[in-house]
Amino acid sequence: MKYENVLSLLEEITIKNGEKVSLGMKTKWGWNEFSYKGLGLLSRRLGSYLINELGLQRGEKLAILSESKPEYGACVFGSVLAGLTTVPLDNKLTIYELTSILSSCQPSVILCSSAYIEKAKELKQKIKSLKHIILMDSSVYESLKTPSIYSIPENYNAKWRRRPLNATAFLIYTSGTTGNPKGVEITFKNMLAQMHDLKIALAQILPAGQMRMLSILPMNHLFELTVGFFIFLHHGYSIYYTQSLKPKDILEIMTEKKIRFMTTVPAFLKLLKSSIEAEIHKKSKFVQFMFKLNYAIAKFLPIDKRKLLFKQIHKHFGGEFWGCISGGAPLDYTVGEFFDRVGIRIFQGYGLSETSPVVAVNRGKYQDLKSVGPALNSFEVKIDETTGELMLKGPSVMKGYYGRDDLTNEVITPDGWLHTGDIAKIDPKTKLIYITGRIKNMIVLSGGKKVFPEEIENVLQQSTNFAEVCVCGIARSFGEKDGCEEIAAIIVPSQDYARNFSSLENLEDAIKNEVKYLSAQLAPYKRPINIIVRQESLPKTTTNKLKRTEIKNLFCTCAK
Repeated sequence: MKYENVLSLLEEITIKNGEKVSLGMKTKWGWNEFSYKGLGLLSRRLGSYLINELGLQRGEKLAILSESKPEYGACVFGSVLAGLTTVPLDNKLTIYELTSILSSCQPSVILCSSAYIEKAKELKQKIKSLKHIILMDSSVYESLKTPSIYSIPENYNAKWRRRPLNATAFLIYTSGTTGNPKGVEITFKNMLAQMHDLKIALAQILPAGQMRMLSILPMNHLFELTVGFFIFLHHGYSIYYTQSLKPKDILEIMTEKKIRFMTTVPAFLKLLKSSIEAEIHKKSKFVQFMFKLNYAIAKFLPIDKRKLLFKQIHKHFGGEFWGCISGGAPLDYTVGEFFDRVGIRIFQGYGLSETSPVVAVNRGKYQDLKSVGPALNSFEVKIDETTGELMLKGPSVMKGYYGRDDLTNEVITPDGWLHTGDIAKIDPKTKLIYITGRIKNMIVLSGGKKVFPEEIENVLQQSTNFAEVCVCGIARSFGEKDGCEEIAAIIVPSQDYARNFSSLENLEDAIKNEVKYLSAQLAPYKRPINIIVRQESLPKTTTNKLKRTEIKNLFCTCAK
């Protein structure tokens, strides 16, 4: 697919797929499903309202504050039709954080679901540029005296606004916690380059036939917008959203809609693996033995034969689930191996908001669950010889940080190379990329040795008794090594494991012994000095990434 105008995508998929389901979600009233034709009509209705009724001008900003739902897609397309720049907001952020973001980008209109109408009203009072609120829900909410996408005039025509390829299509804010949040500018050229690359990559991943996809990631994240929305719709797939992330509720949807594929994050896969293993442990000793036997045999069998060995597990997933792409954080090898053994394909990927966002995904002749795969076709990749940092160049690299040339110049070199901040290795034969750590997470020990916490975490995560693991450097404030960093491991045990101990002291002793046992795989200087046991879940982002700085601050006094 060559570079073309994004408006043609909506036209093409609407005509080609007609009455086929495009987007759907189960509500308390039943299934809310949009056909491709219906999605096109609702998008045009909103686009016409933004142009004709509100009089918005090309390039103005439109913010979206909502949970993932079918209407979200219509709002994105409506914004594109009206020639606006879309600003998807994280609905988990506070008013303070959202105010910081909106003060930066100055949107003219905000679309929100009824769950966030009060928050939207408060933001309208604080942000002078914000003139209009439009509800994304049914006209049942007209009593709120706020226009809804279902109550606006039924006008489906306007002079749709084409914009240059280098114009900003999306502003993706990676943080809202400071006075100067970073807004990643993603252009139409960036987005189309991704669509072109991913069309080629998915041809090497997805099986033939009609695909029903499950979306569990927030729509405000670029990965979900690019892959889980634009790419899947371009292929004519049906996409379903879920109101709950509980495995039981997700499995219910997978069974009812015969889901075949999904995009997800490693934390969810780990939770799913644990729930399957918990069910197996409830079975008879014979069933447990047969599972272990089949698991050992499956390693030598092709994928279709593995599905037969674990027929009951596949029935649990609806009978047609084929696999998923995992991204957003490193995939624990043991989790990936588990699903691969039982006949479910896992394709680990890697990306950054600054790259629109996908950089690489496992596919083709050479695949390795420990790798994030080879780079997409349009990327040039190299490793900085001095720092070991992964550097990228290509048409998917962002335009820059909105209004922050200083920050843009820090990460993009004059000749267009992007500093990813990730330490990586590239296999010269297979071109597979292996991410080994983050520069900013690096721990520098007193002797000058450099340690990457991700390497230690990968070893400690081998334990099924550990629900969460975070390794960080904590500075000492006494003795000869005053100010030097020491390695600390914060461990959250699984609930089942914690129940085996009568006291916290006994639990802590057992965990410390297990950490020391596993750490024997590491060089002595990489082994944790401080082992901290915490029974509450660790702070995470909406995509389940550990908030390392926040975690480090929580335990900053532990080495004193």
